[in-house]
Amino acid sequence: MSVRLGINPLSWTNDDLPTLGAGTPLETCLSEGKQAGFSGFELGQKFPRDPEVLDPILKEHGLDLVSGWFSGELLSRSVEEEIEAIKPHLHLLKSLGAKAMVYCEVTGCIHGDIDTPLSHRPRLTEEQIAELGEKLTKVADFTLSEGVQIAYHHHMGTVIQTEEEVDLLMKHTGPSVGLLLDTGHMTFAGGSPYAVQEKHADRINHLHCKDMRPEILKDALNRDLPFLRAMLNGAFTVPSDGFIDYGRLFKQLKASNYSGWLVVEAEQDPSVAHPLTYATLGANGLKNFCQEADLELID
Repeated sequence: MSVRLGINPLSWTNDDLPTLGAGTPLETCLSEGKQAGFSGFELGQKFPRDPEVLDPILKEHGLDLVSGWFSGELLSRSVEEEIEAIKPHLHLLKSLGAKAMVYCEVTGCIHGDIDTPLSHRPRLTEEQIAELGEKLTKVADFTLSEGVQIAYHHHMGTVIQTEEEVDLLMKHTGPSVGLLLDTGHMTFAGGSPYAVQEKHADRINHLHCKDMRPEILKDALNRDLPFLRAMLNGAFTVPSDGFIDYGRLFKQLKASNYSGWLVVEAEQDPSVAHPLTYATLGANGLKNFCQEADLELID
């Protein structure tokens, strides 16, 4: 089993707050990501959505398409409507060889609202999560039949945020629904990324690697800050620059035979956290953790 290093363009330009890195062209993201040591990129707002246009751009930089975010609305749409909505995104991922689709239910979400405290996020009962899970499994069955597996992204400010909510979603979905483990979001939510990995190792098909600065996280939780305010304050950083124990986590990944992408997705203000500097720090950190855990890393 082997792993590869990918990165999200959030280090350069931010989809939730487009003013961050607004003037940074896609060419800069790709060339600096390659220079930092990554083999692939997730999609961002500046990426062309036509596979015939995007493919040669990625090939020019020697990069692969890792995955891409899809904003799910199964709480307000039927399964059939969701499948129709997802088809263009699925086509792009499938055409360029991506095997996982980052999926998050965003109905009523607040993570993109810079003035709404995280405590105001929407919450579901277990019965509602079960209903969501039933519909999500049907959508995931469809995408998997096309060669792309959903990787559900638990995310701050959404209906699936906490460790308990992740447990319930996994309980009420079938095996076609994969799980994206995001170390930063799970830590922010008060959960344990190590426990989530142990419980759901057989479902984890994608990993977002972000670290956290403990004092800034503590302040954000104490003041119930909006998600974007916490991000702008510097709550997130790249692996090896915070307090999350990646050495422990990667040993668990090795034990469970994880195979797939390790993606640096560290939301920061690029005018404060120089993108190439932090991308390089993140890549080097992941390489070291892989070596220590004896995880086979390929280009």
